[in-house]
Amino acid sequence: MTDTLADAPPSLHSKTVATWLALLGGPLGAHRFYLYGWNDVWAWLHPLPTLVGAVGLRRVAEFGLDDQLSWLLIPVLGFMVAGTMLQAIVYGLMPDERWHARYNAGRDLRTARPSGWAAIIGVILALLVGATVLMSTIAFSGQRYFEYQVEEARKLSQ
Repeated sequence: MTDTLADAPPSLHSKTVATWLALLGGPLGAHRFYLYGWNDVWAWLHPLPTLVGAVGLRRVAEFGLDDQLSWLLIPVLGFMVAGTMLQAIVYGLMPDERWHARYNAGRDLRTARPSGWAAIIGVILALLVGATVLMSTIAFSGQRYFEYQVEEARKLSQ
């Protein structure tokens, strides 16, 4: 008697895997595809702001920091990365019972193992990356805004 893929019980969603997918592939929606499948609209919307921000980085490389369009596009990437790092932190710190109730409801939990240090290390790295990216995004945006204001004030005074 052979089991087909359709007869196999649905596999458990791992909190550790979801945490690391949000950490490594979050801006592209990898964690959402893992948890909700290919039909998740929010997962498909993750790559769009990521690519918009990447265009901003490309414009800075091509035109320099004086390109005003890049000032608007780069923060989109920064906030997208910071947001997915927050999702990794939420996933990694969620208690195992709540995780299984939310993402493994109706599945056989006898094979479920408690999440260990791998999830916590993912949370630590997500906190490090997320805080760095968020602070850098805020600093970049603030600096560009105030430089623009100074330049406009110089134009008015002349």
